[in-house]
Amino acid sequence: MMKMHGLGDGPYWMITYGYFLALSVIYMLCFVTFGSVLGLKFFTLNDYSIQFVFYFIYINLQITLAFLLASFFSSVKTATVTAYIGIFGTGLLSGFLFQFFIQDSSFPRGWIIFMELYPGFALYRGLYEFAQSATSGSNVGTDGMRWHDLSDSANGMKEVLIIMFAEWIVVLFVAYYIDQVFSTGSGKRPLFFLKGFQKKPLSSCKTLSIQRQGSKVLVQMEKPDVMQEREKVEQLLLEPTIDHAIVCDNLKKFYPGRDGNPGKFAVRELSLAVPRGECFGMLGPNGAGKTSFISMMIGLTKPTSGAAYVQGLDIKTHMDGIYTSMGV
Repeated sequence: MMKMHGLGDGPYWMITYGYFLALSVIYMLCFVTFGSVLGLKFFTLNDYSIQFVFYFIYINLQITLAFLLASFFSSVKTATVTAYIGIFGTGLLSGFLFQFFIQDSSFPRGWIIFMELYPGFALYRGLYEFAQSATSGSNVGTDGMRWHDLSDSANGMKEVLIIMFAEWIVVLFVAYYIDQVFSTGSGKRPLFFLKGFQKKPLSSCKTLSIQRQGSKVLVQMEKPDVMQEREKVEQLLLEPTIDHAIVCDNLKKFYPGRDGNPGKFAVRELSLAVPRGECFGMLGPNGAGKTSFISMMIGLTKPTSGAAYVQGLDIKTHMDGIYTSMGV
């Protein structure tokens, strides 16, 4: 909805990311503060700077991972249930399986690092190292984890920080890429980032007008006003002007049949030219194609065939530019 009102992907991602980051940082500060006030050695003995770096990197990884997974869910309930199952499952596996591997000195270190690629296990390993350092320091009357302890081969905090930081950066770019490609209604081509290296195509209206030169549209059994509108559109495509804000040429939307039901044309060969400044309305019974037409014009669904232009921009390839002058 924000994109339909002209908000670009950059500001949207920055605002959303900043909101969740601020929320997570506040939670982290409250978590450490209350733990320290209560005198929990887990917080008081370990270096606060290490704790801050660990929590800060993890909450950023958590946010980017949420952005990534959001592209694969269309229902909030499904995403919520899946997240709870993942959280409970990770906790159980970490406590009864992963911890056993960490404590087993004969278990290959490489496999532990491989398992830590899963963010849930990386979080558990970091908390485990904090707990072990705090317990050891409390027993001998010394401090817990300090920065120089990260060089100890038995301490897994260093590798955890490296893994989470690398995943944070990688997942952020992957999440943005998937969001751009699979975005509903306005998804880009998989190689959209190579757009700058490709030849710029001719303007949309001009390209279609060239293709239509020398060809005639057969119009049979159409009402005079429909024929007149179609001829007007053909003329505008041959001689583009800036006087018309919307031009639709032979626009179609076909939904294939499912479960043995036949396919259906929601919009059939619509040709329309709306002058700039005109207030245009559509009247018709249910199933006439009004909503389907609007959905195509705002980028929610893609047309099966035909072409439509808003301010001279093709709805198939320049939807981002159209959004800057559209209100839905």
